[in-house]
Amino acid sequence: MAEQKPDFESTMSRLETLVAQMESGELTLEQSVEVFEEGVKLSKQAQASLAAAEQKVKLLMESNGELTLEPFTGDDPE
Repeated sequence: MAEQKPDFESTMSRLETLVAQMESGELTLEQSVEVFEEGVKLSKQAQASLAAAEQKVKLLMESNGELTLEPFTGDDPE
C-alpha cells in the first residue's frame, strides 16, 4: 500500500511542532539535525501543495458567466 502524503494543514501543524522543539533548546545536536531534515522535507511538501492549489486556481476560468475548472495536465511536483 502506498504511503499517503499528509494534507497541507497536517504538514503545517507538524512544522510548527518541529520549530517549537528546535526553539526549546532541549534537543541534542543530532536530534536537531534530524528534526531539521524532517522540517525541510515537510516544507517541500507544503510548497508543492501550495503550487498545486495555485495552479488549480489559475485554471479556474469564467465561461459564459459560469465558473468551470479545467484539469491541470502538468506533472505534479513532489
